[in-house]
Amino acid sequence: MGSMATIPPQTLVDGISVNADLENGPYFLDGCDTLPKLFLQRCRELGERTSHREKDYGIWLSYSWNDFYEHAKLIAHGLLSLGLKRGEVVSILSEDNKEWVYTDLAVQCAGGVSSGIYTTDSASQLAYLVNDSDSRFLFVENDEQLDKYLTVRDEMPSLTKVIVFDREGLHDYHDEHVLFIEELYDIGRVHAKKNPDLFEQEIAKSKPEDITILVYTSGTTGQPKGAMISHSNILYSLSAGAYTLPVHKSDEQVCFLPLCHILERFISVLSPIASKSTVNFAESPETVFDNVQEVSPHVFTAVPRVWEKIYSRISIMVGDSTTVGRWAYSRAVAAGEARAALLEQGDQVSGLASLRYRIWDALVLKNIRRMIGMDRLRRGTTGAAPISPDLLRWYKAIGIDLFEGYGMSETAGIISLNMFDKNKVGTVGQVVPGGQVRIGDGGEIQYKAGNVFEGYWRKPEKTKETMSDDGWLKTGDVGHIDNSGYVNITGRLKDIIITAGGKNITPAEIENKLKFSPYISDAVIIGDKRKFLSCLIMIDQENVEKFAQDKRVPFGDFASLCATPEVQELIGNIVAEVNDEFARVEQIKAFRLIDVLLTAEDDELTATMKLKRSYVETKHKALIDQMYT
Repeated sequence: MGSMATIPPQTLVDGISVNADLENGPYFLDGCDTLPKLFLQRCRELGERTSHREKDYGIWLSYSWNDFYEHAKLIAHGLLSLGLKRGEVVSILSEDNKEWVYTDLAVQCAGGVSSGIYTTDSASQLAYLVNDSDSRFLFVENDEQLDKYLTVRDEMPSLTKVIVFDREGLHDYHDEHVLFIEELYDIGRVHAKKNPDLFEQEIAKSKPEDITILVYTSGTTGQPKGAMISHSNILYSLSAGAYTLPVHKSDEQVCFLPLCHILERFISVLSPIASKSTVNFAESPETVFDNVQEVSPHVFTAVPRVWEKIYSRISIMVGDSTTVGRWAYSRAVAAGEARAALLEQGDQVSGLASLRYRIWDALVLKNIRRMIGMDRLRRGTTGAAPISPDLLRWYKAIGIDLFEGYGMSETAGIISLNMFDKNKVGTVGQVVPGGQVRIGDGGEIQYKAGNVFEGYWRKPEKTKETMSDDGWLKTGDVGHIDNSGYVNITGRLKDIIITAGGKNITPAEIENKLKFSPYISDAVIIGDKRKFLSCLIMIDQENVEKFAQDKRVPFGDFASLCATPEVQELIGNIVAEVNDEFARVEQIKAFRLIDVLLTAEDDELTATMKLKRSYVETKHKALIDQMYT
């Protein structure tokens, strides 16, 4: 069974010309066939218009497209002066900021290959990634990231120079292998003066088939692999995205997920160049909720954990409100849910239901959206992990359109999307224009389109493993395609649980039901080759601590909080409620709480805050064994 999206005729999306032949290529956006060419065109066209904003000492400062162009040009000239050659890799180890994006575009415009590294990676992981990519230059954010380099510098012989963005704490530091970004700008100015047309000449040399970025996989099943993404891959994804969920040139966005992840790279680097939108860099992942309130974006993309966190915050606040406040909230959400249910079924919203919703929206729901910084939100998107359909319906009920999509590093970020007029809750939407999906052996989703990557960097055998004999990408995800062409993902092929009784179970749906509770941050279902299902649960620290305080439950630290009978009972009741929604063989018979606080630095968590099943099962084997003895 397979599905292929129809391709609309060539059209203009918010003034952007998109090539219509997404089946066969080549791919053009506003007449450009590579990202550097499009970037140059945008900078010339938009000039002093704001490209992005960043906070400095608590004040949002604006930076124009001219600023973007000049800084990228100076970095490119600096790298060329230091010996960067076409096709060589440059790595970036930094949190999200304007310098990250300047460097990314500078490298691509100079003909290099840009590769991001997570700031949560260890020094040994840094050495592996630099050596695997054979990076010639490494950009680091600050003294903390520089320390990682210094710890393993002797293990990275390919590096020519390390460039530091932020000099704070390093004013007296001198090292012949280390430059500061201001020094690189100075080198670039001298080189640009001697070669005034070189930047534009290098941009003109870029070809659609050139590899332009490396995106390293998370490495949960072995060492990370660098997915090679070409200009052609990027232009296809941007063109397909413009047809499905276009971003407007007047839109404000917030960037906060790691830019080395393909989702944020697509949303906050690639897409704004195509759409001419404005990106606001969050101060840090910890301040993202405050920054969203300040910016009030028109479009906002986040992983499910963030959408879950917003929901749980509202739930706790409602629980703390007055009796009248709780009553008003429940009535408002009920009115929103009634309207949302009719819309989901494709029915006309009756005059009475519409009036009831408008009244409660004016009294309650509008204030909720304003409180979370989403009063201007045109649409939200979610990806990188499964999300609970119940959560999508709750957002619709409070007046927020939240669309689930699906993509991979190996597809330049996009495979399928739900859209305003084609949104089916519980699916990841229809395949993008020009793309094809089919179901292969074992129910695996397979994909074919112009954004399928060029292979893994220097790992042809791994590339061969991920492609079918007839040229389709094997995603590793299990699912099906319904009669309307919507893609349903039920889990990962490697995560399928086969119980001792021979029952095949995909755990994602059960886990999502658990995570809909504001008291549960994450969950991992266990049960492969075992008689029954069990579960390891990570509680939401903030919300469970508040529950304990309200109930006057004594605790000293996170571990003792998890051990209290009251918290065990709280989570047990949630598990029991979820069990009622599943068949007997799919019910959780035992659970344990992971009583250690995890961060993205821990092996158990990915950078997008998902629990890694294999690591969790190994590290917490003792807890698991307890449930089966």
